[in-house]
Amino acid sequence: MDLDRALTTAREAAQEAGEKLLSYYTSDYDIRHKSGGNPVTTADIEANQVLHEALLGAFPNSGWLSEESTDSPERLEKEWVWIVDPLDGTMEFIRGIDEFAVSVALVQGTAPVVAVAYNPATDCMTHCRRGFGTFANGRPVRVSDRAGLEGATMVASRSETRRGLFAEFEGILKIKPTGSIAHKLAEFAAGRGDLTVSLRPKNEWDVCAGVLLAEEAGAKVTDLDGRPFAFNQADTLRNGVIAANPLLYPEVYRLVAGRRR
Repeated sequence: MDLDRALTTAREAAQEAGEKLLSYYTSDYDIRHKSGGNPVTTADIEANQVLHEALLGAFPNSGWLSEESTDSPERLEKEWVWIVDPLDGTMEFIRGIDEFAVSVALVQGTAPVVAVAYNPATDCMTHCRRGFGTFANGRPVRVSDRAGLEGATMVASRSETRRGLFAEFEGILKIKPTGSIAHKLAEFAAGRGDLTVSLRPKNEWDVCAGVLLAEEAGAKVTDLDGRPFAFNQADTLRNGVIAANPLLYPEVYRLVAGRRR
């Protein structure tokens, strides 16, 4: 696999999918609800088709995992797998809040090697290739170098904040409610916030690209048990996310672990 070509293709596909999303953003489209009550729109489906045609058209022997496609066990036998969410942050999209993203990752084995998160509403393209750092609109970015937890800014799930899941953190951290985990991880990777935590389960397509973006920007990223992520698994669900720079991560982990006990 030519990873430079894969990254270029991923960026172009994300841009095209983002343009498709913007053609529906703040306009009329159909909304239905999947099992679990999660909404899906015309925009999700059409952006997924754009990504599928572009990525598998360029790399027909690779596997595919997407929130908006029927999963197939055949991907588990592939060395290279595209893991995508055509619209991460559908609720924000529906409400006209500009905190959503097209999320695209290429995984080799279980490790992401190429990642793109594109927010078409703000025209922010965050991308990386493993070993080469993270870039936002072409400029290199790094995570915050903050070393102390007191007063640090956590880029946090808007829905989890609304449910009061971070109430115990509010005397320690500044909570910044933000939509879309892919968007949050991209924001965190660019230093716009000192950490991000999600206490609710996430699927691979939600976090795969964002995990690599954050890691390549200097972060340590794990699930809630402190385990590194492995992708392209039969069970796509993960038990949450903790992301912070290596100096801050131990304090963040202890804070999260204390809440879970």
